Amino acid sequence: MRLPPVTPLRSTMASGSNSLIWFRKGLRIHDNPALHHAARCSDALYPVFVIDPRYMDPDPTAFSTGSSRAGLNRIRFLLESLVDLDVNLKKLGSRLLVLKGEPSEVLFRCFKEWSIKKLCFEFDTEPYYQALDDKVKKYATAAGIEIFSPVSHTLFNPADIIEKNGGRPPLSYQSYVKLAGEPSWATSPLIIDVIWLPPVGNVGKCPISDEVPSIKELGYKDTSEDEKTPFKGGESEGLRRLRDSMANKDWVANFEKPKGDPSSFLKPATTVLSPYLKFGCVSCRYFYQCIQEVQRNCKKHTSPPVSLLGQLLWRDFFYTVAFGTPNFDQMKDNKICKQLPWKNDDELLAAWRDARTGFPWIDAIMMQLQKWGWMHHLARHCVACFLTRGDLFVHWEKGRDIFERLLIDSDWAINNANWLWLSCSSFFYQYNRIYSPISFGKKYDPNGNYIRHFLPILKDMPKEYIYEPWTAPMSIQVKAKCIIGKDYPKPVIDHALASKECKQILYEAYELNKRLNGNLSEDDLKNLRRKHEEDKSQGSKSKRLKQTTIS
Repeated sequence: MRLPPVTPLRSTMASGSNSLIWFRKGLRIHDNPALHHAARCSDALYPVFVIDPRYMDPDPTAFSTGSSRAGLNRIRFLLESLVDLDVNLKKLGSRLLVLKGEPSEVLFRCFKEWSIKKLCFEFDTEPYYQALDDKVKKYATAAGIEIFSPVSHTLFNPADIIEKNGGRPPLSYQSYVKLAGEPSWATSPLIIDVIWLPPVGNVGKCPISDEVPSIKELGYKDTSEDEKTPFKGGESEGLRRLRDSMANKDWVANFEKPKGDPSSFLKPATTVLSPYLKFGCVSCRYFYQCIQEVQRNCKKHTSPPVSLLGQLLWRDFFYTVAFGTPNFDQMKDNKICKQLPWKNDDELLAAWRDARTGFPWIDAIMMQLQKWGWMHHLARHCVACFLTRGDLFVHWEKGRDIFERLLIDSDWAINNANWLWLSCSSFFYQYNRIYSPISFGKKYDPNGNYIRHFLPILKDMPKEYIYEPWTAPMSIQVKAKCIIGKDYPKPVIDHALASKECKQILYEAYELNKRLNGNLSEDDLKNLRRKHEEDKSQGSKSKRLKQTTIS
């Protein structure tokens, strides 16, 4: 396949100054404007990654192995990405300098120790990095250090889109695409092949790790192969996946989301480039140009919002809304989020999280999440709908937290946006449309191979009962060596009844949001919850009375 034209980065005259490139995301050499700017006119270049204890230190109190912020799969993926970055830097006569500590304090010491005159790092929209970057930029400015922080993690600068829209983020995909237009760089060659970098200068007394630390060196016990994600981190692996995807031109041209098979696990029905985009191992801009190149050579191709190019625009849309919406990651004080009376039921949440709902399709997806840290987007839709508006009516923030921890591609903007969408709290409001925890998976995988793989306790259950094993006669359960209620749990709810109740409470909550213009108090939400419980109790009494009368 012929890829888009590229511009190599070559040696330039040094000016006697030292530069520091601060890696956070953007863990790549290709199309990395911050790295390329840092390399220009510099005698010495210090490529730095700071291991932030907030993200990396083990948390023994968490429900799964990992830190307080991330599960072990994502931490391993990050470390693999750093090892690959170090290898690629060494090919250019450089290396990655790994330090540990609170990032701003570590950087301030490096600035002094290495007489840094130029600081370069990729712009980040996340609130945590916005606050951290402001602190670092304030110090650097006072120290007379030049700062270069380009936008390269997204196709467009979110601030530019918001400014075009009168200071507010566009709240629909269509309005976003219309405002955005074509990226200014889309037809220009990107710097993909870097053939030179300035050497690393004297590191002085700064405590540099000789190598990227291993999982064990960070204080974690390594897990069995069965519990590791099959997706390896790093720019090299990400570019290989990109090339393999682009080589299948018909697939690229005909890509149409939300189509695809969520039960396909041996060969996933997507690119699986999301974790590489999350960590910036693959440039979204280069990905965009590669898709364009394929489309130019095809007679016919799909278009946004369903095309592969359209998926990159969805990503940018969510980044822009997240960047321009205060409290985007919560329901309270979030102006674009409907105020809904979610339940706080820790038992139901734990059953969902631990793959114990008694619905094999849901539990298999959650088991894939635990083991792989990844699942197909339609599988994510199913379990998110089930937890929130479809069946359990548990707060979307609780599900968001579990996804944030376990997904290798967990991304602050996209994860929150998807939970807002799938819980019908924002963006999408057709709450009567739900994913059945029984029939949806069956239409893709009638034999239940996906369930058998991730829930081996059900591997011998006949296909007639694999999606509803509680309906299997006891003789079948005994033969399958899986007694429901003993070897595999009974369903935590009656799906038909629970989904009906969810729709009713959402109808009432939507009406109240409309009447109060979204300004619901905590008391309003408590009253809605109380009314729902009273109606539910009254319904149960009426049902018992009717049964007694009939008998």
